[in-house]
Amino acid sequence: MTRYVAAIDQGTTSTRCMIFDHSGRVVSLAQKEHQQIYPQPGWVEHDALEIWTRVQEVARAALTQAHIQPGDLAAVGITNQRETSVVWNRLTGQPYHPAIVWQDTRTKEICDQLAAEGGQDRFRDRVGLPLATYFSGPKIKWMLDNLPGLRAAAQRGEAVFGNIDTWVIWWLTGGPDGGAHVTDVTNASRTMLMNLATLDWDDEILSILDIPRQMLPRITPSSDPSTWGQTTSHGPFGQAIPVCGNLGDQQAALVGQTCFSPGEAKNTYGTGCFMLLNTGPQIVPSKSGLLTTLAYKLGDSPAVYALEGSIAITGALVQWLRDNLGLIQNSAEVETLACSVEDNGGMYFVPAFSGLFAPYWRSDARGAIVGMTRYVNKGHLARAVLEATAYQTREVLDAMEKDSGVSLKALKVDGGMVYNELLMQFQADILGVPVVRPQVAETTALGAAYAAGLAVGFWSNLEDLRANWQVDRTWQPQMPAEKRQALYRGWLKAVERTFNWVE
Repeated sequence: MTRYVAAIDQGTTSTRCMIFDHSGRVVSLAQKEHQQIYPQPGWVEHDALEIWTRVQEVARAALTQAHIQPGDLAAVGITNQRETSVVWNRLTGQPYHPAIVWQDTRTKEICDQLAAEGGQDRFRDRVGLPLATYFSGPKIKWMLDNLPGLRAAAQRGEAVFGNIDTWVIWWLTGGPDGGAHVTDVTNASRTMLMNLATLDWDDEILSILDIPRQMLPRITPSSDPSTWGQTTSHGPFGQAIPVCGNLGDQQAALVGQTCFSPGEAKNTYGTGCFMLLNTGPQIVPSKSGLLTTLAYKLGDSPAVYALEGSIAITGALVQWLRDNLGLIQNSAEVETLACSVEDNGGMYFVPAFSGLFAPYWRSDARGAIVGMTRYVNKGHLARAVLEATAYQTREVLDAMEKDSGVSLKALKVDGGMVYNELLMQFQADILGVPVVRPQVAETTALGAAYAAGLAVGFWSNLEDLRANWQVDRTWQPQMPAEKRQALYRGWLKAVERTFNWVE
C-alpha cells in the first residue's frame, strides 16, 4: 500500500528530498549542498552532473532515514531553482557547458541589444516578463552563439535544453534511455519564451533569439495524471514510481500554502522576500514593476496565473546589523532589542544597499536612515530594521492590488523571519489584514508533493490539501487606520530620499 509521496527540492545551493504522509507531515528529510562556481565576475555556474549525483544521494538517504521501501511511495514531485539553464547531449547525457545559474549576468549585452531594438518590455505582453539576464532565453542564446558546434547539434536534435526541473526529470525517467524531455508551465514561464495565453513556445520570440524549437522540452501541466514516465530500476528509487508533479520553487510554495483562490498570497521571508498573489485564470499585466507568471496548472483544469514581486533586502538587513555594526550577536537578538522601545522613534531605515527592486526598480537608489533625533537609540534602530521588511512588503502588495484589482484577504507567510513575533504583528498592522503562519513550514517541497499526489489520486482534490493546511499562528491587525496611514506616509517619504544617489 502506498502511503507517502516524495519531493525533490533542487535549490540554488543544495538539493533536498523530503517524504510526506497523507496529512502533509514531514516523514524524512535529506539534504546535500553542491558547488557554486564563479569563473569570472558576474558569472555563476553549477555542475549539472554534480546536481544529478546529489539528487540520487538525497533520494536514497530519505528512504533509508524513513525506514520505508520505494514501493511505499505513490509518486515523486519536483521543485527547482527556476531559471538555471542546462544544454546537454540527449544521446550521452553529457552537458555541453556548466549550468548557467539564474543569478548570472553574462547575458547583459544580449538583453541590452534586444531592448535597443524594441524596448525592455518588447515581449512583456506575451511572456509577462521584462528583458533581463534573470531569465533562461538569453542564456540559451548565449550558449548557442558561443559554444562551437552547439547550434548544429541543436538543429540535428542532439543538443537539448532544460531548466533544472527538466534535467532532473529526464534522468529520473531514464536519461539517454528514453528519459522524458518535459517541463511544466511554471518553469516554462520563466524562460521568456512561452506565450502566457497559449502555454506554448512563442515562434516569433524563438526566431528573434535564433533558438531552434526542437531543442526545447514539451510543456505540460504542473500536475500531470498521464505522468511523464516512471523512475527506473537503476535510478535512486530502485523501481518504477510515477514522476508526475513539477513546479518552480516559488509557485510550489504558493501551492504548499494552499493559496488556491484569487486574492490569496504568500510571502517567503528570507535574505529577501518573494511574494506571489493568485489572480485566478486571468492574465494580469503589470504596470507597477511586477512579473506576470503562471501559478500552476493541475491536469486538465484551466491554468492559474499570479503576480510576483521581489524585495532584495529583508533578512539581509538583520545580518548587516549583526555583522557590520555588531549591535547583536545573533539574528534572534534583534527582536529583543527592538522590543526595548515602544515604536521607531520617528526613524526609518530604507535598505537600498544595491538599489531598489519591486516596485521601483531604481538602480540609482542607496540605503538611507532618516528621521534621526537625539532621542533615537539602538532599540529604535533595531525596530526600524524589522519595520523595513513590513513596509517593503506593503509596497509590493499595494502594487499587486493596483495591477490586479484583487484585494488581499490574508497573507500566508513562511521562511526564517516568520518566527519573529514583533515583525509579524507589525506586518499585520501595516497591511491591515491577518498574517498567517502554517504548522508545516516546508511549503516548497510540500507543494511539489501535492502536485504529484493529486496526479495519482493520493489526494483527491484541493479540499484535501486545504484540510491538511493547519494554522500555527495568526496575527490580527490591531493598529488604528489613521496611525497605519501616517506611518506608511513617513516610509514613502523616506524611500524618496534614496533616489538619484548614484549619478
